[in-house]
Amino acid sequence: MLKKIQICLCFFFVLGILYEISLLSGCFFSYMPMSKHFLTPEQVLNLGKSIIFLETTERLEPPPLVSCSVESAARIYEDRPIILFMKGLTNDTVLDLNSSYTAFSLLSSMKNVFIFPLQMESVFQETPLLQWYNEQEKNWVHVSSDASRLALIWKYGGIYMDTDVISIRPIPEESFLAAQKSQFSSNGIFGFPAHHKFIWDCMENFVLKYNGNIWGNQGPFLMTRMLKAICNLTDFKGTEDHSCQNISFLNPQRFYPIPYPAWGQYYEVWEKSPNFNHSYALHLWNFMNHNRKAVVAGSNTLAEKLYKAYCPTTYKDLIQNAELRDFTRSGDAA
Repeated sequence: MLKKIQICLCFFFVLGILYEISLLSGCFFSYMPMSKHFLTPEQVLNLGKSIIFLETTERLEPPPLVSCSVESAARIYEDRPIILFMKGLTNDTVLDLNSSYTAFSLLSSMKNVFIFPLQMESVFQETPLLQWYNEQEKNWVHVSSDASRLALIWKYGGIYMDTDVISIRPIPEESFLAAQKSQFSSNGIFGFPAHHKFIWDCMENFVLKYNGNIWGNQGPFLMTRMLKAICNLTDFKGTEDHSCQNISFLNPQRFYPIPYPAWGQYYEVWEKSPNFNHSYALHLWNFMNHNRKAVVAGSNTLAEKLYKAYCPTTYKDLIQNAELRDFTRSGDAA
């Protein structure tokens, strides 16, 4: 009897080792989507090299651009966890594959996409940001997003992306900032390994120099002043990247080939579409989109072409099918 118990224990021990190995390899995602729903955010983040998105409003239905951003990352980084943290989502919220939220169901069905509640107090634990957070208003969407992305990347490492970034090819760098223009860094996309000193220093400066009345003071201006403190920044020439202190400062062409003053070009028809051969991803400047320009099926805009190429499921389910449903409803009303 004792021998049988020992054999059983050995068997389960071996199974445990094999499971841990599977978690550390791309084979993990072959078990998706069923087993992923039993994992906690920490378990997924500890797998390493996550691509992290944040939704710091209370909305539960990701709009098409958010869905496109997450889907495109899931397709480009098939062997990495893609995590969407949503502030409006709670552990008691019942949202699954059968959800009435079309975009939520679409993203949940992707094998390497994980959607978790964004619990800021937990995120800020053991960082310089916790005391700041406890003393501030909790409804500052952009400032809380600036803080959360720093804490998550410092704790777990990986790449942070804004939810209006469409991935088109893998980023080869591990420690990088994205230049929005010469000598000016964005915080809309960046990547570092866990516990990197630069990110810790950014969190300390976030609190020390905090000013909620200046837009971007805790965002791109923070990244820029911290980078300038350790590097002698110069203008970019051509499509070269810069490097300093083992941090790559990537050329504006990598993510911002269309600069923010020209953001509307994404929603225009081009006689000849750009190839973006020097880009890893494209930032669509949704913050500038006050008129709420959207992708429309059949419009032949640059944005529509990007959706078709890099997030085809979002395009089909949220753009084409939505128009078909609207047409059907208008026909019934008539």
